[in-house]
Parts: sequence; C-alpha cells; structure tokens
Amino acid sequence: MTDPAATPFDPDCTRCPRLAAHLAEVRAAWPDYHAAPVPPFGDPQARLLIVGLAPGMHGANRTGRPFTGDFAGILLYRTLHAHGFASQPESVAADDDLELRDCRITNAVKCLPPENKPTTEEVRTCNAFLAAELAALPADAVLLALGQVAHNAVLRALDLRQSAWGFGHGAEHALPNGMRLVDSYHCSRYNTQTGRLTEAMFEAVVGRCRELLKSLKFEV
Repeated sequence: MTDPAATPFDPDCTRCPRLAAHLAEVRAAWPDYHAAPVPPFGDPQARLLIVGLAPGMHGANRTGRPFTGDFAGILLYRTLHAHGFASQPESVAADDDLELRDCRITNAVKCLPPENKPTTEEVRTCNAFLAAELAALPADAVLLALGQVAHNAVLRALDLRQSAWGFGHGAEHALPNGMRLVDSYHCSRYNTQTGRLTEAMFEAVVGRCRELLKSLKFEV
C-alpha cells in the first residue's frame, strides 16, 4: 500500500474501515459512480491550493473530481473563473475541458463519508496525504480553507497548533513556513441557502487570494 508520507494520493486507500465499507455499499447501489478516493485536481505546483471537506455523494463521489457535479461546485468554479483561476465557469464531468490555472483543489478527506461527516480519526488518517500535497507547493503558496474542518486539517498537516490560528470567514493567517492561509465558510448548499455565505462574501475571499498572488514576485 502506498505510503501517504511520500505521495499526495492513493487511489486504492482503504485505511478507514468505515469509509471503505461505505464506498463498497455505494458502488453496489450506484455501479456507475466513481465511489473511490477522489484525487486532487489541478497543477501540483499551483500557488493557490483550495482545501474542501470531503467528496459529495452525487458530486465528486460520482464524477471523480473535486466539487464537480454538485451544488457546491457551482459557486466555486464560477468564482474561480471570474478571477482567472479556471478556464470555464462550470465543472460538469471529470473529462470535460475545464482547466485550472495556478490553482489546485483537494479535500481534507479523500473519500465520501456517511452524511458528509468524517470522524476526527478519519480526518487524521487522511492528513498525511494533505501534508504531502502541501510539501509539494511553492514556499509562498496561498491556502484557501473551505470550512473549519479544512482549516484545522491544514494546520495539522503543517504541525501547527489549532488554538494559535483560529478559523473565521475572511481571516488571513501568515504561517511560519511562509504560506498564507485564508479562511472561508464552505460553499455548501446549506451555507448559501441560509445566507451564512453569500456570493459576494465568497467573491471577496477568492478575490483576496488573487490579490495575495499578485503581490508575489511572479504573477501569471
């Protein structure tokens, strides 16, 4: 089995018994679904890494690409396109023509959890993969965490104390390794429909990530 310390992704990972069992049930019920660990999407050397929670049942778990084919991806990709990070405003399938520019998308947990709620232990088990992803990024990368679970997963992957870097929508954290962590509420259906996260709020956060990248020495 692949060593998570050496690679950012293992397509055959079954380290979490509950998640592996759940995916087996999903494959039986929906044989045409991806229903396996979902790989990151985008350039491994991108300066912007977006970290979500976990694949959605009928989104990434179905299509095999993060935030593709579900409600959360509508706002995410439309906003990324508006700020030049995506070649088109919609992500409908893993084999469409969408390309990310200087951007990469991943999840704190690579497998679909029941009720979209991974356990603390499952987040910890998958964290070594996120740590490998972060290690491959440029030293001055910008990290956009979608939700507190993703925020905490990034800190754990960098071996930083969560109590020292509190989550808050729009918050920015200059990390000791030179990276910048930016927080946003997750662009889930629940958050957007309840007004906890508006399109303007999300637009501002992604726009801030673009501003931070523009301040770096090299801009695309």
